[in-house]
Amino acid sequence: MTFPTSAVPEPVPPEAGSTVDRLDSLLLGGDRTLTLRDLAARSDPCVAVEDASLFWSTLGLPHADLDDPVFTEDDVAALIRITGLVAAGHLERRTAVTLTRALGHTSERLVLWQVEALVEDTAARFQLDDTSARLVVLDQLAETGPMLEAQLVHSWRRHLAAMAGRIAAEFGEARMADHPDPTALPLARAVGFADMVSFTRRTAGLGPTDLSLFVQRFETAARDVVTAAGGRVVKTIGDAVLFIADDVVTGAHVALGLARVLGSELDVDAERSAGGMAEGARGVTPVRVGFVQGRVLSRFGDVFGASVNVAARLTDIAEPSTVLTDQATAALLAQDPRFALTPQPARDLAGLGSIAPVRVSATT
Repeated sequence: MTFPTSAVPEPVPPEAGSTVDRLDSLLLGGDRTLTLRDLAARSDPCVAVEDASLFWSTLGLPHADLDDPVFTEDDVAALIRITGLVAAGHLERRTAVTLTRALGHTSERLVLWQVEALVEDTAARFQLDDTSARLVVLDQLAETGPMLEAQLVHSWRRHLAAMAGRIAAEFGEARMADHPDPTALPLARAVGFADMVSFTRRTAGLGPTDLSLFVQRFETAARDVVTAAGGRVVKTIGDAVLFIADDVVTGAHVALGLARVLGSELDVDAERSAGGMAEGARGVTPVRVGFVQGRVLSRFGDVFGASVNVAARLTDIAEPSTVLTDQATAALLAQDPRFALTPQPARDLAGLGSIAPVRVSATT
């Protein structure tokens, strides 16, 4: 942080608009002097006002009136970068829109996540109310912002390098003569869900601090387990996490790790019955896990396909702290001595019909 822990920082008075003005100029690379018409005209090659407006709205930012001076030279440079690729024939216009939307959506969520974390930290460490903590964070953003930006670029580069490595490993030996089925979804992946047990009951009555700790503990623990086992978190959905892995064995390890690490029904209920509600919020909670091997489509930072739907439905019927899969995935694991497979009674699953699930357990 940018202030000593021994002293409580002085919150910025609400009327101190100059702080926001200085921060705005710093983050945006200068003052807001250009209109939407200027933004379009200054682009090289020159773009239509409608295209400049589309770029802005696709970033997820508020609609700008044609004559409002809300843009800077950095906005011009950003527009030139993306429209230049389209003009040179390196990207289709639709793809440029998709890339811009991905940046806008991800950046908005990231900024919200980071700022709320800073507010929570500031309020806790300096015993401030929420309003005062937000004003302190605002006052410090001119210093913390560049650090967050540098960390973002570093993380993005590492993840892009990791993605490149996975693509090379999976498809580097592929040959055009292989003639893959053009109707099949492109990626073979293990995909699964881990869903918190009795989320509504467990969080009923929790205040903001305990609820935040509860959700944060779940997401942190889940991400740690998935990453350590070799999988990747696709997204968290309220009280559930969606993960993928590049092969079925890794997927099984991820699924079993989630079921094992994220607590047991007895332990969490014991905390609650002993009056340790706040402490229980700091712990992990049991999950039901479903996973299957199948082919998926990866788009918009998400995955789609029949296997995703099957995994979700299996999660719905799994017992707490257990893992279910389908028969096809169980067959792929059958020869691996690390896994025990126990057939379960057939069940009718919404939208999928009758499926005979298989419980997956670790043999050691």
